[in-house]
Amino acid sequence: MNLTLGVKVLIVVICALVSVIVGMVAGLIKHTPASPKGHAFLYGGGVFGGSLTLCLVVMTSLGVL
Repeated sequence: MNLTLGVKVLIVVICALVSVIVGMVAGLIKHTPASPKGHAFLYGGGVFGGSLTLCLVVMTSLGVL
């Protein structure tokens, strides 16, 4: 595909926002009231990084980026 730079930036921003939502949900699922919050933040951050990487790799392999 021959997309403009603005569209590519928009796709990267959408991937980042979807990854933030996935990371937040993973952190909420990981958190229990009896445990400290740090573990849930680290888990959510790791899931965010993995989700963003996966999303960008898929977009690159499809030829969008």
